[in-house]
Amino acid sequence: MKKIMQILFLSCLKATELIEKKFHFKLSIREKLQLKMHKMMCEACTKYDKQSSILEKGISKTLKNNYTDIELDNLKLMIHKKIEQSK
Repeated sequence: MKKIMQILFLSCLKATELIEKKFHFKLSIREKLQLKMHKMMCEACTKYDKQSSILEKGISKTLKNNYTDIELDNLKLMIHKKIEQSK
């Protein structure tokens, strides 16, 4: 039973690693299940996931486009607003 618990439940450190990993690599079924179970119990990691997603989208848009300094400042403000809304 203890072994099953260790397989299913993650520490917050491992959960945040998987959250970052999913933006660049495909998670295994096991990793997806572990992350989902952890986020069901951990509000902090759920918020971290939402905030990381917002940042990742902003970064990918910036890399795809050549923004001017003014556009980058507006993008930063938009990201900050969305992070505050997710709290």
